[in-house]
Amino acid sequence: MVKTKSKLLYLYVLAIISLIFLLAYFYLEKNSESREKPEADELQAAKLMLEAEKIIFSCRQERGIPAPSSEFDPNQTGLIGLEYSSITTTLGNLEAKRTTTNPNLAALMVHLLKKAGVKKGETVAAGASGSFPALIVATYCAARAMETNLLVIISLGASQWGANNPQFSWLEMEGCLRASGFNQHQLLALSWGGEDDSGQDFPPDFREKARRMAEQLNLGFIEERDFESRVQRHLELYSRAAGSQQIKAFINIGGSSVNLGLDSSILKLEPGLTRVKEIPPPIRRGLIQEMARLGVPVIHLLNIRRLAQIYNLPWDPQPLPQPGENIRWGERAVGKITLIFLFAAYVLVSLLSLVGLNLIQRKGFRLKP
Repeated sequence: MVKTKSKLLYLYVLAIISLIFLLAYFYLEKNSESREKPEADELQAAKLMLEAEKIIFSCRQERGIPAPSSEFDPNQTGLIGLEYSSITTTLGNLEAKRTTTNPNLAALMVHLLKKAGVKKGETVAAGASGSFPALIVATYCAARAMETNLLVIISLGASQWGANNPQFSWLEMEGCLRASGFNQHQLLALSWGGEDDSGQDFPPDFREKARRMAEQLNLGFIEERDFESRVQRHLELYSRAAGSQQIKAFINIGGSSVNLGLDSSILKLEPGLTRVKEIPPPIRRGLIQEMARLGVPVIHLLNIRRLAQIYNLPWDPQPLPQPGENIRWGERAVGKITLIFLFAAYVLVSLLSLVGLNLIQRKGFRLKP
């Protein structure tokens, strides 16, 4: 009879502890729900991105460059390229490219930079390929809204549906934006992209035109052929431009090899603000791993479908959402690590409580149930 009462007492105690931890979990969930309204700088970034898209689309029309049919760019952003061209580097997903033209991607970039700890006046580095021109625009707009110092290096090669139109590559888009006042960032240099990042597969006339345009923008090309040398050249350019300031975050846009590196561990990275757990040897190490090794937070913008899932972005929206519309980043404080600690605390408290009750009963201080 006594043993039965003791067992019941143990069950009561465990039930109370379980209830307390369950209430704690629901409290954390309730108090970490996603915001329904964007912050002021998020909204400003989204508005800037919508403006930038209109500028690029109009600029394209003024230059007499045919835009993709409404079937491919129904929202008329000017940021959707061709299915194939002479500067196309890899396959690409049309729906993913259209998803990135959502103006609220700029708001998301503000959110991610803040999560990385970036504040007004601080320095951020970005490495991008022409595969996702809309994400470059989003990054420009976020940096402008946050008043951060953005240092950028861009490769001209692009996957399908990116900035892969030889008549309207990223260089033309950059020129359009600068002419309209989007010049708060520092574009440090260009690289070619494509095979070995050399652009050797690109037509000679495109390479010649690109060099002329780069000169007009006071830009040079990174020409190092060796992979490690290219990575180090990028780091040198970022460091020189940052001067005495520390780089507070690194943004990767697209799939440039110099950013991703040559190690298969890159495939494990989640998009968004991510944790780089594996640092490969220098011979396979890209800018993402180099920056992580130096303690710089990394924002990884690739795998757009997964990015949309994590941050509650609409997939291939038509029409585009208005700036600030339905922003729900979908992040909760009760993430995996928090849940692990919560469960560990539950187990520990339960064990200590049962051991304590057992000691009390052994010493003769039996509690009346």
